[in-house]
Amino acid sequence: MAPAPSGTGRADARRNRAKVLAAAVQAFTVKGLDVSLSEIARQAGAGTGTVYRHFPSKENLLEAVLVQHVEDLVAAARRWAAQAPPAAAFFGFLLETIEKSSGRKHVCDLVTTDTSWPRPMLAASAHQFQQVLTELLRAAQRTGGVRADLGPDDIAVLIAGCATMRAAHRDAAAGVRMVHLALEGLRGPASVTEGRVFRDVPGRRHATRPRCEECGAEFDAKTVGRPARYCGATCRQRAHRRRGGR
Repeated sequence: MAPAPSGTGRADARRNRAKVLAAAVQAFTVKGLDVSLSEIARQAGAGTGTVYRHFPSKENLLEAVLVQHVEDLVAAARRWAAQAPPAAAFFGFLLETIEKSSGRKHVCDLVTTDTSWPRPMLAASAHQFQQVLTELLRAAQRTGGVRADLGPDDIAVLIAGCATMRAAHRDAAAGVRMVHLALEGLRGPASVTEGRVFRDVPGRRHATRPRCEECGAEFDAKTVGRPARYCGATCRQRAHRRRGGR
């Protein structure tokens, strides 16, 4: 049999890598950092050898998961800057970042507690995130929409704190409300003449999916009926037992 063209091989490799990354995000979010590479391979529908070819160790895979997360946030920041006025772009980006980060606390904690694993790619992505966050903040401050006494480091700490606070609430609506209350303290003098409600860009649906109130994993929302609170029957039953139900 003739070998596949090199372009086809590269496309297959990219697809396999993307499948492994998606499975790793889900596994680390639901089961924590102790999940094995072989289990991630099973969830991805790939062989363990395929995983090791792309990610020689769990540390490499963790770094890739974090890099993808940060790069998604950088893209979101640029999208907000292009589609909304400065203050609305700043607050919209913060809300999206907090929502996307709220289920990944244990993974993000690794960055601040363990410096022994490889992180050059993550450092480069983090630098890009710092740049786009600074640009959004300064633009909002120039219009008076955000307090002038805040810096990018202050906002980064606030994002981490709000993501933790949002994830800690079993009631998703209550968690979002607490985040909104925290962000109110960032408003500048021009905000008194503007709408006080945090809004998405008009005409654009939010890009993220709802998160399970039990495990924090994202899942596909129903288009009809009451909004689902859990990703499946297992989490629904677990939440019921935890509340004392039988």
